[in-house]
Amino acid sequence: MSRKLLKSTGVVGAMTLISRVLGFLRDVVVAQAFGAGPATDAFFVAFKIPNFMRRLFAEGAFSLAFVPVFSEYKAQRSAEETRLFASRVAGTLGGVLLAVTAVCELAAPLLVVVFAPGFVGEPERFQLASDMLRLTFPYLLFISLTAFAGGMLNSIGKFAIPAITPVLLNLVLIAAAVCAAPLFDTPIMALAWGVFFAGLAQLLFQLPALAQAGLLVWPRWGWRGPGVQKVLKLMVPTLFGSSVAQLNLLFDTLLASFLAAGSVSWLYYSDRLLEFPLGVFGVALATVILPSLSRQHAEGAPEAFHATMDWALRWGLLVALPASVGLAFLSGPMLATLFYHGAFEARDVLMSQRSLIAYSFGLVGFVLIKILAPGFYARQDTRTPVKIGIIAMLSNMVMNLVLIWPLAHAGLALATSLSAFLNAGLLWRGLRRHGAYQPARGWGRLLVRLALAAGAMGGMLAWAAGDLQRWLAWDAVTRAWHLLLLIAAGAALYALVLLATGLRPRHLRLADKA
Repeated sequence: MSRKLLKSTGVVGAMTLISRVLGFLRDVVVAQAFGAGPATDAFFVAFKIPNFMRRLFAEGAFSLAFVPVFSEYKAQRSAEETRLFASRVAGTLGGVLLAVTAVCELAAPLLVVVFAPGFVGEPERFQLASDMLRLTFPYLLFISLTAFAGGMLNSIGKFAIPAITPVLLNLVLIAAAVCAAPLFDTPIMALAWGVFFAGLAQLLFQLPALAQAGLLVWPRWGWRGPGVQKVLKLMVPTLFGSSVAQLNLLFDTLLASFLAAGSVSWLYYSDRLLEFPLGVFGVALATVILPSLSRQHAEGAPEAFHATMDWALRWGLLVALPASVGLAFLSGPMLATLFYHGAFEARDVLMSQRSLIAYSFGLVGFVLIKILAPGFYARQDTRTPVKIGIIAMLSNMVMNLVLIWPLAHAGLALATSLSAFLNAGLLWRGLRRHGAYQPARGWGRLLVRLALAAGAMGGMLAWAAGDLQRWLAWDAVTRAWHLLLLIAAGAALYALVLLATGLRPRHLRLADKA
């Protein structure tokens, strides 16, 4: 079992890595093609609105509520009942989102006023944003149905197709910027059409896999179906929880806007680097274990549930700890290598380094949240994580106000990291209190080994990285070459210390006993 889960995590992580790299490439292409100005501002607002709702709804509340119920149907109901449930969810979800899309198409100017009130005094930019929003908003419908299809595929162990699907968005937008833009009187409109077709492409891309698995169903309205009602009931707390998280991000941005010019950008670039290990491994691990935990809970197999949670936590710490240390000690070299050119100056590297170090401290907490939260969702308990999230959010706000004075923008990052550990700690305590997770033997020895290996790695990187000014003086190729060498050396030393202290693969296979 552990080998299968690890392989699935590797598949999702690899696909996510490809998507993240192409996302960077997309940003570069769009910047080169359209620069920064009123037209690009209008597009980013038109894309931000459905993208914001996607994070809130499709990838948040809906997926976390649907997968456990679908897994329960797979485990306890007949194939025909499962297909009927899927058909009703597809029809209800599609019908509601179609109505929402129609209303928002008519109310596009009002949405622009809400999300970008500064555009109101500029008629041309306001009109352009409204026109593009009418093209981009159907993306929410397409991507929500894509999340529905991906949830079913993940539940039956087919992770590759849903994981690679987001790559299509980046490819289509790159093609729109390079090939289609010259064909339009207003070139930026090509990107709006690109968003529309990218959403449709992602949905169509998953249909053959659904058909092969016997899960391609014709949507039918089923609002009152018991399964649909259960999904809706579970969605309400998670939808509120997603709103809380977005409010927290909004508060951080609001405070950063009162700091020195560039503070919002420094936090953005730091967060981009943090998202790499978090998305490639933390999110991948959470995606893989949720269907397994949901199935184990539905089948009444608590020992298997405990073992899967324990396996995921061990692997989470094994990877997150060195990634956290690496981000902290290589923060300056990474930022210099990736961003130190053009308008991104030496001061920007230094200031972004401060917030990246603060963010890197919390990486372990962020990864643990991704692992621990599915332990509640799989048991169809969506309320407890939301309550814990609210506590963490309020704590984050208080710490923001305290730390922003001595540390400026880095204080906001540190507050986020500290609240992540609080969130993870409360989730862990909740699982233990509910009897949903019982740690296996050997945790003490594992933690000592991880601490020794991470300490040795950190000491070596601190010595080898040297002064940041040296990195700024090098050319881009020299910086990249030295950075790759340090990353490889750090990973090798971490692995060697773990082996020297007695860690063996069998210590990470406890899930096989389930």
